[in-house]
Amino acid sequence: MTEDGHGASDFELPAEWTVPLAHAVFDQGAMLLAAVDADLRIIATNASVELFPRTPMSRGDDMRAALTRLGLDQPASALVGALSPTGPALRAWQLLPARAADGTLLHLGVGILRVERTTGHTLGLLVTMNDTTELVRAETRFDVVREASESIGASLDVAETARQLADLFVPRLADFAAVHLAESVLAGEEPAVDPATGYTSEVRAGVAHPGEAWPAALVQVGERLPVPPDMPAIRAMESGATLLIPRLDVLPADAVGVVPDNAHSLLAVPLFARGHALGSVQLWRTERREPFDEGDARLLEEVASRAALSVDNARRYTRERNVALALQRSLLPEEGTDEPAAETFAAYLPTSSSAGIGGDWYDMIPLSSLRLAFVVGDVAGHGLQASATMGRLRTAVQALADMDLPPDELLAHVDDLVQRFPIRPSGAAEATGATCLYAEYDPVTGRCRMASAGHPPPAVLGPDGRARFVELTAGPPLGVGGMPFEIAELDLAPGSVLLLYSDGLVSGPDHDLAAGMRRLLDRLEHSDLAHRDLDKVGRELLDAATTGAREDDTTLLLARVRPLPEQDSVVWELPADPEQVARARESSTAQLAVWGLEHLVFTTELVVSELVTNAIRYGEHGPVTLRLVRGRDVLICEVSDAGNTQPRLRRARSTDEGGRGLFLVAQLTRRWGSRYQQSGKTIWAEQEISPATDVWDLGLD
Repeated sequence: MTEDGHGASDFELPAEWTVPLAHAVFDQGAMLLAAVDADLRIIATNASVELFPRTPMSRGDDMRAALTRLGLDQPASALVGALSPTGPALRAWQLLPARAADGTLLHLGVGILRVERTTGHTLGLLVTMNDTTELVRAETRFDVVREASESIGASLDVAETARQLADLFVPRLADFAAVHLAESVLAGEEPAVDPATGYTSEVRAGVAHPGEAWPAALVQVGERLPVPPDMPAIRAMESGATLLIPRLDVLPADAVGVVPDNAHSLLAVPLFARGHALGSVQLWRTERREPFDEGDARLLEEVASRAALSVDNARRYTRERNVALALQRSLLPEEGTDEPAAETFAAYLPTSSSAGIGGDWYDMIPLSSLRLAFVVGDVAGHGLQASATMGRLRTAVQALADMDLPPDELLAHVDDLVQRFPIRPSGAAEATGATCLYAEYDPVTGRCRMASAGHPPPAVLGPDGRARFVELTAGPPLGVGGMPFEIAELDLAPGSVLLLYSDGLVSGPDHDLAAGMRRLLDRLEHSDLAHRDLDKVGRELLDAATTGAREDDTTLLLARVRPLPEQDSVVWELPADPEQVARARESSTAQLAVWGLEHLVFTTELVVSELVTNAIRYGEHGPVTLRLVRGRDVLICEVSDAGNTQPRLRRARSTDEGGRGLFLVAQLTRRWGSRYQQSGKTIWAEQEISPATDVWDLGLD
């Protein structure tokens, strides 16, 4: 260090170098230099219009004014302080935003160096200015392309892809951005040209701008765009051409509601993929003064070409999802039923994940003697294959339920069926794994029997408002085989509500099934179901459990049971004696008189005679039970015995003395059938409760 505190020079510049070196520095065009005296006047500079057209300066200019004209207020205010020997000798700023004379946005690096004599006397300042605008633009464009490759296409939702694409360009490249898609693309179909206009009808699918809300005067997201003006440049976009209008001097009348106010530059690129124009991306500049240029167009074209493939992939996924969802819903019954045994409400919500539609299903199956079966199932896998498998399983359950099999035996037969599902030629198994819960409710006894194949247990809300899960031992999922299924039985009080569901209802974001089941019980107890409709409560339960993205399909079935009043059923136990047939007829006739069903006496006597006679004859000498049940619009006659002989309907020959019993029953009743218990069987027949009809035309002649 020298005595005055300044660092010693590391070199001695020869005198003959002084002037040539100064000229060499100031003649270069890589960086703007300006020597400023103590009055902040420029005494030397290389900022000619030829070398630096966007930041020109001249000798004699006030440096503060020159910087202020560029919008560099911070360096301008620092000039005076930089002259002070007590301040830092060097100040520098990186990537300061600035404005050229024509309004073009610039990015400048500015440096201020104090020039002193060795005695400490300040001569002035050396101001450097480095124009990094093109470098910043290149980095911005690279960032846009990189982010586009990372984010666009991550979602298989067409509308979400459009929103992501619009957000990508604001504020980096534009002040307003809009993504327009063909209406058919949003529905999953290929775009189609309107024969009347020659254009593809488009919808505004995604928008972005720096403000909080998209201007109300513009076409909103989801609204159809007006037919564009018939211009060659716009027509060319249908074939994949880019539309670049650097200066929008006057907006056409057709642009009202489409183009933002104060827009002075437009850049539009079609989303062209696999030979189809799926839509377009339109960018506008309003606050940013510089117009779009060819570099911006090339950037948008590159991003749009990638985005178009993502949009088309999302469109194809949407189409497959719509087909699977349509198939799924077509295979499901109505949401609500009103049966004598129960009032029900059921709903199905598809997953919102990209895995595709699952195979959840529900069913309410009327059984014999006013009984009702409730079914909820969940097929493993997603897509059309899961929906098709669900349809096969639902059909199988319905067919087996019509045979009046007990729940455990029914699931065992379905399990055998699933194990026989084929293997695809590629060797990959079909979506065969499934869970299922089958419950049957008897309104005469008020008893519910159920069995589970790997499915969550149902919940019961009692008349007292307390909810609990049924203690049910779940068997293995369908398709595993080798393990039995167990039956659980419970008595349901009048007004009780049975809740069956798939795991999508209880598997929240935390994936904690136990916590989800506790939340379900709590919501059920606070639902006030005793005073509200099932459908309203059911939808509230679905909304509460499926907030946000749904990772799995969700199915819910609510059933408010209705036990049959005691006075609507009567039972007689008869010894296995042929003489008891007459007693059975007399008892039935007397009960019909009590119910006011005298017009059914004739047919009921015939049905009772035939069924009791067959039970005594083939019932393996055990007692016979006769039960009459009066429903809302049906009279049911049941005869139970200890035999396991399968009843068979046949047409007797004219010379036969018997064999017409079940044929008569089939002709006189709406339907008939049999069901088996652990020991013995029950033959049942149903008659419609309606005014007397002609019972003689039985086709016996």
